[in-house]
Amino acid sequence: MKLFNYFRSSASFRVRIALNLKGLSYDYQPVHLVKGEQRAPDYTRLVPDGLVPMLEVDGAHLTQSMAIIEYLDECHPQPPLLPADALGRARVRALAQSIACEIHPINNLRVLQYLSRELKVSDEAKNAWYAHWVRQGLESFELQLQAQAQTPSRFCHGEQPTLADCCLVPQIFNAQRFKVDLAGLDRTMAVFESCMALPAFQQAQPSACPDCDA
Repeated sequence: MKLFNYFRSSASFRVRIALNLKGLSYDYQPVHLVKGEQRAPDYTRLVPDGLVPMLEVDGAHLTQSMAIIEYLDECHPQPPLLPADALGRARVRALAQSIACEIHPINNLRVLQYLSRELKVSDEAKNAWYAHWVRQGLESFELQLQAQAQTPSRFCHGEQPTLADCCLVPQIFNAQRFKVDLAGLDRTMAVFESCMALPAFQQAQPSACPDCDA
């Protein structure tokens, strides 16, 4: 397997975590988004939307982090990243999508670049945009953790990492990088700390990537 990704991409980070949790080896293929490498013809020929991550498996080119992770879970079911019961799977998917579909899309790199370059928004206003939507989304995530778990668990759902944890950790990393206020998100941050105690999460973090730059 080859993973085409960018060290700072939240979506790529999710897939790196999933691969590590499952103990799967892969070739790391960097695609530098800030330098525009995702727009190179050789890459867009494989990935028409020019996004990362992309997982190459047996000649197939899989895109979209959530789809990639579920593919990995189906083909390599141990350890599972989705619960065995239907209600549990629905809950984990809802938590994951609250980040992947509600928070991340309006705060990813190309959106922030459009605010700065095309709309001429100041850095201060751009950062305020980012902080507002991330904080609001994480407050909602915190309430979901509190409401749906009668007994607090180590992770988003139960005592082992799931798809939801794969999504949460990269979002917290980005929030910390942009200095978003994370006070009062006690359950969310407790889950984050539990995840970061595991080698699979530590080894997937941006600073551990071969293409990491300052």
